Amino acid sequence: MQKFDKLTGTAAPLPITNIDTDMIIPKQYLKTIKRTGLSAGLFHELRTDENGNPKDFVLDKEPWTQAQILVAGDNFGCGSSREHAPWALLDAGIRCVISTSFADIFYNNCFKNGILPIVVTPEQRKALMADANQGASLKIDLEAQTITRPSGEAVKFEIEPFRKHCLLNGLDDIGLTLARGDVIDSYEEKRQSAQPWLDGAGARA
Repeated sequence: MQKFDKLTGTAAPLPITNIDTDMIIPKQYLKTIKRTGLSAGLFHELRTDENGNPKDFVLDKEPWTQAQILVAGDNFGCGSSREHAPWALLDAGIRCVISTSFADIFYNNCFKNGILPIVVTPEQRKALMADANQGASLKIDLEAQTITRPSGEAVKFEIEPFRKHCLLNGLDDIGLTLARGDVIDSYEEKRQSAQPWLDGAGARA
């Protein structure tokens, strides 16, 4: 998983409440288990009409076409538990979503995929939304737990220490397990010596 420590990027405003995972990546794009290529369906119904014609969506307009940060409405990522939603955001280059609240499963899935979801107060979101509407860049410093606005004001945010550690070190569930590989190998050596019959005849051949 890609590490997250600092990020400076254009922030896109998405002031819609209750954006669910079907709005982020609709069902017709869920026929794959690959994490790449999903950006083509990101926010499909917000970006195109029923005839496939483009709407005036923020991520399709300059200066937000290369946005790496979303400033979103309340309850972002609600609805289903599909992990394709953070996959699609990441595939489109979004590394950070800022909102006043997130759905629990989406929030957890972001951390497992290297996306930083930041919870701010309504007043802070309003100020950051104004920055995003102006096409400004925001500076995210995960170590310091700050969002620096164009004015220089630093907005502090909270994050659980374990989640922060995983993002800073690029550790998803597999990475966390592999980080303890020496302990696992040591256990297996002792276990095989003490209980060789558990490996069966196939393992001894």
